[in-house]
Amino acid sequence: MSFSGKVKDELSRCISSARHCQIAEIAAIISLCGKVYISEADKIQLWIQTENIAVARKYFTLLQKSFNINIDVSIRRNILFKKSRIYKVSVNDDEAARRVLSAVKFMNPDGEIEENFFAINRIIIQNTCCKRAFLRGSFLAIGSISDPKKAYHFEMICTDKKKATQLKNIMAAFNIDAKVIQRKKYYVVYVKESAQIVDMLNIMGAHTSLMDLENIRILKEMRNSINRRVNCETANISKTVSAAVKQVEDITYIQNAIGFGRISEGLEEMARLRLEYPDASLSELGKLLSTPVGKSGVNHRLRKLSAIADELREHGT
Repeated sequence: MSFSGKVKDELSRCISSARHCQIAEIAAIISLCGKVYISEADKIQLWIQTENIAVARKYFTLLQKSFNINIDVSIRRNILFKKSRIYKVSVNDDEAARRVLSAVKFMNPDGEIEENFFAINRIIIQNTCCKRAFLRGSFLAIGSISDPKKAYHFEMICTDKKKATQLKNIMAAFNIDAKVIQRKKYYVVYVKESAQIVDMLNIMGAHTSLMDLENIRILKEMRNSINRRVNCETANISKTVSAAVKQVEDITYIQNAIGFGRISEGLEEMARLRLEYPDASLSELGKLLSTPVGKSGVNHRLRKLSAIADELREHGT
């Protein structure tokens, strides 16, 4: 099972004890993947279709707990993808369907149904716990999350910009800085920062998945930190080796061009030590001098030797 599937499976088993939260979650699922059929006799049927059994199971459970009504479930093969199944959870009784639609505020007192379930009534999500439930239902219906071992990406795909904006605003109530982009004919609400994805899992109640993601995140950060240190140390070693090679080249050039007799005793001692110990660090060279000096003193002498070599080359000596 994918990481996204595990999150949805965990959320499908998270049932709020408060009826107002159950209704908020039902409202999210209906808003994002619900359909209404009105017969010629003005009878209403309400259903959702999903390829995810976790969503179907959660919606079925929520309806039973909140309304204690008869619910029909049907399963059929997806024509395009023969291995997958489509689950249809239906409320076929007119009175029961009206009760559900009225409770989630998609039907007004006059029996008129909100067009395309656009507007989520603020009463449904006035409590913080209900906002959490609404986001949980929304993620179950249209959400996905990447495998954190590969990348950090959380998204919910809406068919309408108003619904995407509404989700973004609800997430903002929890200090989640979600973005909305258009992808072909859909509107995608997404979060890419790992810390905010962790917060979203906590908000929705996916605590086990949260811990799994945190463990992966810690391991990745440790690995990245170690890699950065190794790369840094490798770069420093490479830099040190390159500098040492250049120093030996310069000193050898001076020795061949004019000999060490024409440079100061301090520089001559430094030059001979560098030739004798080409792999030694500046600190080690400083300690080998007759009068020990620090790294800066060694570096100063080696730079003088390099300047002498450059001057000799310039004059063709």
